[in-house]
This record gives sequence, structure tokens and C-alpha cells, in this order.
Amino acid sequence: MIREIITYPNKLLKQKSHDVEDFNDELHVLLDDMYETMIAKNGIGLAAIQIGERFNVLIINLPNEDDKQVKEDVLEIINPKIIDKKGSTLYTEGCLSVPEYYEDVDRAEWIKVEYRDRDGKLISCEYDGLMAIAFQHECDHLNGELFIEKLSYLKRKKFEKDWKKKLKGKS
Repeated sequence: MIREIITYPNKLLKQKSHDVEDFNDELHVLLDDMYETMIAKNGIGLAAIQIGERFNVLIINLPNEDDKQVKEDVLEIINPKIIDKKGSTLYTEGCLSVPEYYEDVDRAEWIKVEYRDRDGKLISCEYDGLMAIAFQHECDHLNGELFIEKLSYLKRKKFEKDWKKKLKGKS
């Protein structure tokens, strides 16, 4: 089922999520709904909080060599922890909760992570490139943070001004 994505400045996006304790059918439905929602909205990642569920759950599905997202490649990430990070890289990010806004964000270039899959199995991985960026971006959501909070003071002020204008135009 495609769910509604919560957008900035909804206060729910500022709340921290909770660890999943039961790896059951409810979790599997949530993961499936998140995937359908993310694909329908043309995203590459989605955190559960973005659809109003305060669980430490996120998914990432990067396009393959043919620039297609296939369900077999989706990463279902539950209770993620970034164990180590190195380097620095600048990447132009966007977010389904801040639609049609893109800005350069500085993130770690390489990360080592641990998380559980949909069945509770512990996974340890190292990521770099876009996967590392997406993982960090989605983990921020679980901690109640948005990528716009990583912008410089001046860029953030400009964003807030432009965003208020955009919201006024919709009402």
C-alpha cells in the first residue's frame, strides 16, 4: 500500500525513532508499504518516520547499471548503527520529505554499519559512494534530523524563506 509521505515542517520528522523488537508480519507489511511508497514517489531511500511510523526502519534501493530499481536489490535496514566512518564527500541531496529542494551536503565517504534484516539476522557491511550517503541520510531521519539542518547558516535561511513562499503558494 502506498502511504502518505510527511513533509517539512511536520513536527513528527523531528522525533527520534525506536528500535524494532518484533520481527513479525507487521514489520514485513511496513517494509513492503515503504518500498511501494518510495518507488511511487521516485525515491532511492525512505525512513519509516517519513510515513509516520516511529521505528528504526529504513530502506534503500539504488538504481542498477540500467538505471532501474529492482525489488531484489532493496536493502531493508532495521535498527541500524554506524560503527565507523572515514573521509568526506560532497553530494547534492534531495529528500521526499522536502520535495523539489536539492543542496550539497557534506557526509562521510565510507561507513561501517550493523543492522538487522526483516527476519532479525544481524548484518555487518561497509559502504562508500552513494550507498554510504543514502545510508547516512536515512539514519539522520531516524534521529529526527533532516538534511537541511546540515546546511550553512546562510543556505538554511534562504531555504526557510523560499520554503515559506512555496507553502503560501499552495494554500
